[in-house]
Amino acid sequence: MITAEENDLLCRVEGGAPMGQLMRRHWLPACLTEEVAEKDGAPARVRLLGEDLVAFRDSKGRLGLVGEFCSHRGSSLALGRNEECGLRCLYHGWKVDVDGNVLEMPSEPPESRFSAKVKHKAYPTRESGGFVWAYMGPPAEMPQFQPPAWAPSPNAKIGVVKIHVHCNWAQVIEGTIDSAHSSTLHSTDMPSAEIDGAKATEAVWPRPSTDKAPRLKIQPTDFGFRYAAIRKPIMNAATHNYVRTTLFIAPFMALIPPNNVYNLSQAIIPLDDTNTMFHFIAWSDGDKPGIDQAAWRRFCAAEPGVDLDKRWRRIRTLENDFMQDRAAMQRGDFTGIRGIPNQDMAMWETMGPIADRTKERLGTSDIAIIKFRQIMVEAACKFRDTGWVIGRDGARIPHVKLHSFEGIVPKSADWQTLGVEPEELALAAAKERVA
Repeated sequence: MITAEENDLLCRVEGGAPMGQLMRRHWLPACLTEEVAEKDGAPARVRLLGEDLVAFRDSKGRLGLVGEFCSHRGSSLALGRNEECGLRCLYHGWKVDVDGNVLEMPSEPPESRFSAKVKHKAYPTRESGGFVWAYMGPPAEMPQFQPPAWAPSPNAKIGVVKIHVHCNWAQVIEGTIDSAHSSTLHSTDMPSAEIDGAKATEAVWPRPSTDKAPRLKIQPTDFGFRYAAIRKPIMNAATHNYVRTTLFIAPFMALIPPNNVYNLSQAIIPLDDTNTMFHFIAWSDGDKPGIDQAAWRRFCAAEPGVDLDKRWRRIRTLENDFMQDRAAMQRGDFTGIRGIPNQDMAMWETMGPIADRTKERLGTSDIAIIKFRQIMVEAACKFRDTGWVIGRDGARIPHVKLHSFEGIVPKSADWQTLGVEPEELALAAAKERVA
């Protein structure tokens, strides 16, 4: 259980809130590359940490992320003309470039030189892994950009689901790192089967265990933590364990257990205190067949124009009970809600815009959630008091070298080494020697 004050530290991201200011010191996924793929194309609305912004690709292919509201009178640049290397406001024609320079002010006399005195809000951007990334912190503290875990090479096959969630970011990431719930909430979509590891078909993710009460083990790391959910497998239960590892990469990413077709990652980005953008990434770098974008979105019941509107908002909402099919439940479907992400969101949103964590009763299956709260509340406090930023200090393994794991292994296997590359093991051993 945490206090109301700690809950606020964990959840609040707007304005000067420590958690939001901490996140501004990291590169944040702002939008998908597909949303601004076209030069001089339609701008894309973006909301991050309580700020309304607009992303666009200019005539030369450069990416801009600028304040949505024109510096002149506050009209929306999301409706503006994207032309001749700038975004032009429809109201009086003021035009800004990707760096926030005001290029033209048709309503002002040229001799006034007013444009040289105005700088529009603009943030640095990078492209990687199907996303446009933005840095929103102090320029002097801008870290070097590194590709995300799902982009280990330019040839990685990546599918991204993007969905607007109407609740706080911490509720979403706690669901992401909660391995225990999958045996119940997703039991229809992750059926038990006599197989040698997690599989993926067009319809379901079979896995080799009926065990609903995993033993959880946790390992603190420089990037956040790694933990294992250890279950009894259906086959060889006397000599083997079924192990699924999850990585929390502070402050907002996770690697969850893969299957035989693709690896899985999530990026959970706060739009403001009570809204979050959920990104679910299926990817392969050639080690597995992978899945294409359309098939991935179809599997997750998250197709734009079918399940989502153009701003990534669901047709399955709290108001319509997530279109729950009670007849399907009577036929054996556990939730009656189509799509793994939609099942999760039904749980997250029914907790309220910001869950009251002071009333919870946590058990042994909640070890990862407890650890996440401890780490991130402490990180918010340390940032507020000292300026220290979690995920930024010391020698670190690149995110593309981090991997989650799932598989049936002998009981003698050390779960902390499963799926871990030699570089990380060597760094951990060196730090242990120094300690």
